[in-house]
Amino acid sequence: MENSIVIRTIQLADNEEIKNIIQDTLLEYNCAIPGTAFYDKSLQNLFAAYQNNKSVYYVALLNGRIVGGCGISPLENANPNICELQKMYIKPIGRGKKIGKTLLLKCLDFAKKTDYSYCYLESFPHMNSAITLYKKNGFKPIETALGNTGHIACDVRMLLNLSQ
Repeated sequence: MENSIVIRTIQLADNEEIKNIIQDTLLEYNCAIPGTAFYDKSLQNLFAAYQNNKSVYYVALLNGRIVGGCGISPLENANPNICELQKMYIKPIGRGKKIGKTLLLKCLDFAKKTDYSYCYLESFPHMNSAITLYKKNGFKPIETALGNTGHIACDVRMLLNLSQ
């Protein structure tokens, strides 16, 4: 059977499912610790967190079921032309099907159209598949954190020049 993959913007009814995917993935990778997205207040209502013209959150559906998501938002306490790739998490059943790449490219397209110059992200070194995907799509490691994400436990930081 052919897999049907749909990418759309987040809806209010998606909040609980996306929260569970994010928290379950962080548990899977032993990253359910303070200073990570696991404890973000925005998880209580992700839909509301992305309701402005400089932000978007995309949800991926596989055969009609939510399997992941990824967003773009301004990087807090940073240059206004730097956005942050946020909360990119995919259930195990959705991995290996190019869903992560599709979400990433959709987010980067939104960032470019919204006139951001750079895209920043934070992750963990043992999230190998994600790091590989980011590098393949032009993200470069940087030493110091940018802005104020609140994710002090994340020790991989990457930046993409959107104009290249």
